[in-house]
Amino acid sequence: MANMKVYDMAGKEVGTIELADSVYAVAVNAAVLHAAVRAYLLNQRQGTQSTLTRTEVSGGGRKPWRQKGTGRARQGSTRAPQWTHGGVALGPKPRSYRTDLNKKVKRLALKSALSSKVADDALVIVNAITATEYKTKVMVEMLKALGATGKALVVLSEKNDMVVKSLANIAGVKTAYVNTINVYDILNCDKLVVVEAAAKKIEEVYA
Repeated sequence: MANMKVYDMAGKEVGTIELADSVYAVAVNAAVLHAAVRAYLLNQRQGTQSTLTRTEVSGGGRKPWRQKGTGRARQGSTRAPQWTHGGVALGPKPRSYRTDLNKKVKRLALKSALSSKVADDALVIVNAITATEYKTKVMVEMLKALGATGKALVVLSEKNDMVVKSLANIAGVKTAYVNTINVYDILNCDKLVVVEAAAKKIEEVYA
């Protein structure tokens, strides 16, 4: 069991927490992390790109010139791909990029991502994050006190719209709950700020 320091919103150390090695200290598997990030990015794609083929562009209904005797190459339509304003040959059409990982791979990837943050000393545990009003300034000061001034992912244990909206205007900062965290966001942040209760919930789910 690894001992981590617990801080308050002012950045002062208020205690320690024991984190399970089975979640926060596993061997980082680069291949699994790559597969998880690739799957996440592919699943974000809408796949709505589309080009017009020669059957879909307007015009070109008449043969531009007779087949033989002109000295020019034979042409059947002015909307063939080699013509200006012609259709696109082999262009993209709407498709699904959806891909899935099996459950074991997903779990291992998340554990590897969390463990990599612990190994890089980029995991910060906070005893609680509260807000009495919608105030971005309070959250900016908190992140500064915790040393998370760059790209940060804040993981909350329960729904708190006041905290989420107060963090929403800060560039590079994202919020998530225990059931919405993903490998890409964890790896993409410089600091992972986790509420103490959320850290324990993650253990319960993934240990």
